[in-house]
Amino acid sequence: MPGVIVDCAMYRSGARVEGPDDFSDALAEARATGDAFLWLGVHEPTEKEFDHVRREFGLHPLAVEDALTAHQRPKLEVYDDSLFVVLKPVRYDEASDTVTTGELMVFVGDSFVVTVRHGEGPLVAVRHRLEQDPDVLRHGPTAVLYAVSDAVVDHYIEVAAELQADLEELEADVFAPDAPDSKNTAARIYGFKRQVLEFRRATVPLVQPMDRLAAGDVPFVHDHAKPFFRDVADHLTRANEYVEGLDRLLSDALAAHLAQMGVRQNDDMRKISAWAAMAAVPTMVAGIYGMNFEHMPELRQVWGYPAVLTLMAGLCLGLHRTFKHRGWL
Repeated sequence: MPGVIVDCAMYRSGARVEGPDDFSDALAEARATGDAFLWLGVHEPTEKEFDHVRREFGLHPLAVEDALTAHQRPKLEVYDDSLFVVLKPVRYDEASDTVTTGELMVFVGDSFVVTVRHGEGPLVAVRHRLEQDPDVLRHGPTAVLYAVSDAVVDHYIEVAAELQADLEELEADVFAPDAPDSKNTAARIYGFKRQVLEFRRATVPLVQPMDRLAAGDVPFVHDHAKPFFRDVADHLTRANEYVEGLDRLLSDALAAHLAQMGVRQNDDMRKISAWAAMAAVPTMVAGIYGMNFEHMPELRQVWGYPAVLTLMAGLCLGLHRTFKHRGWL
């Protein structure tokens, strides 16, 4: 179990204090004093590794199953002895233009917080920041839940801003006069939409849990924390508005790109048709004079051959000027 425990500490009056090395004894001491709590951080535990934590903290088996399995939607569930919250931190890799999501499970109960992390997450930074702010940390497990939620949601807005900047570059490429290959552009837009969809899977389901926390009346969460969770819910609303705007802009960009492709195809067809028409005129004249009838005008005239060539050249030149004037060439 020590290999998966990232950090385990007892906090009293907003400060980190020394406690028993064994978290079972530390939890018992925190509950006995009544003014302390234990924060246990775990990274990708197996069922066997997490079983001791489950028994000591009295965690519900269904919540434990979700915490171990991962791949959960953001949610909030209330059990008899604990509160279970699932968050999905998001990270955007500009080099590969991909959105990756991790998972954070937070158990909040009597004098304890247990955080289970899968993939990337801000827990180390959050713990360090809280330890530097005892006025917040003195509010106990509620403060930890708020700080973790706030860090995850604030990063949503940062990722959305990065996606917005990349989308502006993509739009510039789509509408550029010398736009790149159409198939590649369509693939880029579609790939971008998939990244936005992955982002939405992290942000949209979190609205209901944050609204419940902001409304209060949630076990193991102090009522005085409601304004803070309302602030997190407000930031989450902004993040969702960003994501919805990105999705609409991508749909519009894809529609505009397809329309551009249709216009270009029409231009190509008009050019092909114009050249085919010019090629058809001399072919028709040559075909007429190649029918080999015995009695045909101009066949025995000296000027017949140059006259026919002049006629064909004149007709082709006339067609070329007409098509050029109409913008077909």
